[in-house]
Amino acid sequence: MDLIFITLARIFPVIYIGLAIGALFSTRYLWKAWREWRESYFGLEREIAMRKLSRWIAVTVLILVVACAEFSITTFIVPGLPASSLLLTPTLDILAGPTALAPATQLNALGTSAPLPTIAGSAGCVPGRLEITSPRPGAEIRGIVEIIGSVDVGNFGFYKYEISLPGSDIWATIYAASDPHKNETLGSLNTSVFTPGDYLLRLVVTDNQGLALTPCIIPIRIKGQ
Repeated sequence: MDLIFITLARIFPVIYIGLAIGALFSTRYLWKAWREWRESYFGLEREIAMRKLSRWIAVTVLILVVACAEFSITTFIVPGLPASSLLLTPTLDILAGPTALAPATQLNALGTSAPLPTIAGSAGCVPGRLEITSPRPGAEIRGIVEIIGSVDVGNFGFYKYEISLPGSDIWATIYAASDPHKNETLGSLNTSVFTPGDYLLRLVVTDNQGLALTPCIIPIRIKGQ
């Protein structure tokens, strides 16, 4: 079940686009069915129009229910899943699709391929644009830790931050949001669900064209309670 939730959360742009298209058609045919029902006078004609109207009302309600369910999964259910289940589930991540290409095709936080200055002890972090300012690289953390940083790039789409074991290609998504920030709280990390040890924390920004920029990655150490 966790795998289903994670997959649905990670393909949410595709699902929302499909629901939007379905809502357009549903609204159009619902309006037509309502007009037919209003303009019908004979019993059989009115009954047929009512059936059409009921059918398109049901389709519209179904689209709204699916949209609410997807929102709940993405916003509440998946962020609340144990991080261990996420780390052990190498699912498709459409947010990072473009980064699967050769490094030369990736863009930096300014939207260009030119190298940018990075922050000491980190990789891919750009001061004021794409960075994690707290915790600092190499910091030892415990409990519920506030993640502070910046996601302020051109053509901003959304961001997410993830955690992984050093040397692993599997990243657990902890939180995602669609609003830019400038040295502000990006979310939080509950370290109690992790085994104490060394980890990597990365911040990924995807632009409004679906292209993931080079992520900001910092090392952290989770201490026991």
